[in-house]
Amino acid sequence: MFAASAVAFSPEDPLSCLRLGEHPEPVPPEGWVVVDVRAASVNHHDLWTLKGVGISADRLPMILGCDAAGLDPDGNEVIVHGVIAPGGYADETFDPKRTLLSELHQGTFAERVVVPRRNLLPKPASLSWAQAACLPTAWLTAYRMLFTRSGLQPGQTVLVQGAGGGVSTALIMLARQAGLRVWVTSREESKRARAVELGAHAAFESGARLPERVDAVMETVGAATWSHTLRSLRPGGVVVIAGATSGSTPPADLSRIFFLQLSVVGSTMGTREELGQLIAMCESTGLRPLIDHELPLASADEALRHVARGDLFGKIVLTV
Repeated sequence: MFAASAVAFSPEDPLSCLRLGEHPEPVPPEGWVVVDVRAASVNHHDLWTLKGVGISADRLPMILGCDAAGLDPDGNEVIVHGVIAPGGYADETFDPKRTLLSELHQGTFAERVVVPRRNLLPKPASLSWAQAACLPTAWLTAYRMLFTRSGLQPGQTVLVQGAGGGVSTALIMLARQAGLRVWVTSREESKRARAVELGAHAAFESGARLPERVDAVMETVGAATWSHTLRSLRPGGVVVIAGATSGSTPPADLSRIFFLQLSVVGSTMGTREELGQLIAMCESTGLRPLIDHELPLASADEALRHVARGDLFGKIVLTV
């Protein structure tokens, strides 16, 4: 079958480690099934894999891709939950043995993928293949940040650091739908304008002084925005962190954290139950993931270049 795989690692030139071509057909172990992939969305995680983050060389070649939508063996339209957790935890994100597809088990940038049967959820007919494929990673991450980890209530103000990526656009749309006042930052004027069109109440240049302090900050950028994140929070506010694309070791500013009694909360992916809730929310409200553009699986290299440059607003989806 055709697949997009990591065959080596390079922090400096990750795309040089990508191979497009034939890969052995997957063989499902007991309790797993083969899904015929129709669409898979592209995430920063795929670039990290090519850089050698979160994966060891003995697992190569590794098919990229954390999430997908497709057909199960019975012909049912399904969405693939990408968290593989063997430990039986009620919240699988706390399982110390959890992995994402493409870390230990082969990923979704292929014509077929094998996953545990319990990791399949029904795809509503109202969602396109591409829209459905955006939900299990970026949109699920945003959903858990907002509705499980932040403690935010309708009417409060949330700041989303960075506009344009899959998680940030999901945060804007989900937060606005939930009745939050949504502010966004970006270095690019065009992305600030698009964020407002998408539903943000206001958009500010990265690092700019805000009109007032916010109740919570959604942080996926890391070192480049951390200082601004802490300065933007009201006393007792919370920052929810689900990524650090610009670096993970900024100055902690512990004095500000303890003096203002700020909460720093981590958030990783989401559970199968939360993915079901997200799917139901999209179906009942008409909310749909924002897709920058779709490309065929054979153009995975082009898709990853867009993600590496940040040259997108919303999600890029690979279609099979």
